[in-house]
Amino acid sequence: MNAPWKVSGHTTRDAFAAYICDDASLAVLRPVVGELGWAPEKCNKGGLRNAVQSLSITSSPNILMVDLSESGDPLADINALAEVCEPGTVVIAVGQVNDVRLYRDLLGSGIHDYLLKPLSEGQLRDALVQAQAIFSAPKHHDPATAKKHISTAVIGSRGGVGASMVATSLAWLFSNDHKQPTALLDLDIHFGTGALALDLEPGRGLTDAIENPSRIDGLFIERAMIRANDNLSILSAEAPINTPLMTDGAAFLQLEEEFRQAFEMTVIDLPRNMLINFPHLLADVNVVVVVTDLTLAAARDTIRILSWLKSNASHAQTLIVANKCHASGGEISKADFEASIERKINYSVPYDLKAATHAAKLGQTFGEANRSGKAGAAVRDIAEAVRGATDVEDGSEPGAKGGKGAKPGAEKGSLLGKIKLGKLLAKKEKAGA
Repeated sequence: MNAPWKVSGHTTRDAFAAYICDDASLAVLRPVVGELGWAPEKCNKGGLRNAVQSLSITSSPNILMVDLSESGDPLADINALAEVCEPGTVVIAVGQVNDVRLYRDLLGSGIHDYLLKPLSEGQLRDALVQAQAIFSAPKHHDPATAKKHISTAVIGSRGGVGASMVATSLAWLFSNDHKQPTALLDLDIHFGTGALALDLEPGRGLTDAIENPSRIDGLFIERAMIRANDNLSILSAEAPINTPLMTDGAAFLQLEEEFRQAFEMTVIDLPRNMLINFPHLLADVNVVVVVTDLTLAAARDTIRILSWLKSNASHAQTLIVANKCHASGGEISKADFEASIERKINYSVPYDLKAATHAAKLGQTFGEANRSGKAGAAVRDIAEAVRGATDVEDGSEPGAKGGKGAKPGAEKGSLLGKIKLGKLLAKKEKAGA
């Protein structure tokens, strides 16, 4: 009942519970359960539907036995059980139908075993001992053996520079090309486009988390997130625009903590205003990708964001991505932009309107829809830089050309950068006058 990336955070779950339809089977089961050191009173009267009702309001046990005898559609009911079942639960089904196809379908749906009635003590004992061994066995997604988690925040210097395009593309590339379990958290609560870019409905998961932070745990993450592919899940929202964001940010921190337990990669599409309201969001972020365009306003705001990051998130490695770069040049040149922000641009993504339109029409992320072409290649390069960013020593700029950080002395001449930006701003104001 459990995908490879799901990890349970519960430590107080019951060892065993059963929901059995008939008294005869219960009479055989209870003594075996007692022999194994479990509570016989956890063997309940009632079948699979009773189990679904009960587990929808309580935590599920480590090992669960359910009776399908009264189920008209066993596969549909098993899927309903999966919706309420705790991550990691080992499920054993019991039934009266001796059908190989049903047996295979049930195993394919995620249950561990299927036992035929009438039940025998030996049959039950063997099945339960094996289920206990499977539950206790080391799992490849256990925290002790899991790969190091990388959390990436993508911030746009201004609206419309393409930060959401970069965030959704990175999440897709991590999950699809690199097969890494990935969470995408879109924190534009009212106008987020993360789900839209993946052609999905956002659901209520994020708004529920904000309203009830105490509910956030491994089971909540499993139920609330929308699956985009086998390795990518998204938490997004389209909150009513007449509903203000009323939160102290505790829900966001709890979500980040659960993501670290359940995924290898987290991508946060972080609107820049969230830095002001919830600066603690970057406390455990490994990489910050600042997306900008080559305009005067973006240069000014990139300077401000970099200054904020230096004061509030100095532990995080920073990538500067210039997006929508025109071949004929932008409002200001790349050299002037770099001089103004006092550091190099790590990656430049060429302006490609056809590629963006193509992705939108397909309902795919930019990185997925445009695997050929310079813009798509640049996005893939950014993904590789993020994946290897934790190997770069603090203080360097991962992903700079040649695999090195900024050139020695790149931060010198800051006065020149400020003078250039000042002149450009003055020139624009004069032209506007």
